[in-house]
Amino acid sequence: MAQQRTRAWRRAQRIRAGGDRSQNSIEVNSKKLMHPKRWYEVYFRRNKLRRAKQIGMIWPHREWDRLLKDGLKLKLLFVCSKNQWRSPTGERIFSDHPGVETRSAGTSRSAAHKITLGDIQWADMILVMEDKHEQRIRADFRQAVTHKPIHVLDIPDKYPFMDSELIELLYSAVGPLIANK
Repeated sequence: MAQQRTRAWRRAQRIRAGGDRSQNSIEVNSKKLMHPKRWYEVYFRRNKLRRAKQIGMIWPHREWDRLLKDGLKLKLLFVCSKNQWRSPTGERIFSDHPGVETRSAGTSRSAAHKITLGDIQWADMILVMEDKHEQRIRADFRQAVTHKPIHVLDIPDKYPFMDSELIELLYSAVGPLIANK
């Protein structure tokens, strides 16, 4: 059975032959011993990375440039009370729009899909139907929405799902917001 020729085996063979090419390797190793690793720097970096991950920030900042390209889709979160009529209509209408991803949620406990922190973190823009929805979101998710734009569309709760008037109201309210981004 042939001996496995690893890097350590090759180095040992070079030393035996007297032809160790890296004569300064001993000097480099002794310098490393003279200057021990500064563990506090590792500790600070680890803490920075962990904190950045907790708040959803990517660190170091050169990764921001890679991620924030023009090809990313705009993520819209439509919010109403029970997630039955208005917000699912907005989600359905704008899901086919190029460059846009959509979700819908409700603020009520009995909503078909109750709004979560994950929804808010996912969204680039939050579109609520009434002022009470904005107030509820700001009260429940204060930290998460500090830098998220929330737009109140002022659409009352009197339209059924996919009603033609509701569709027109949504296009007239959301269209200019999407055009600006």
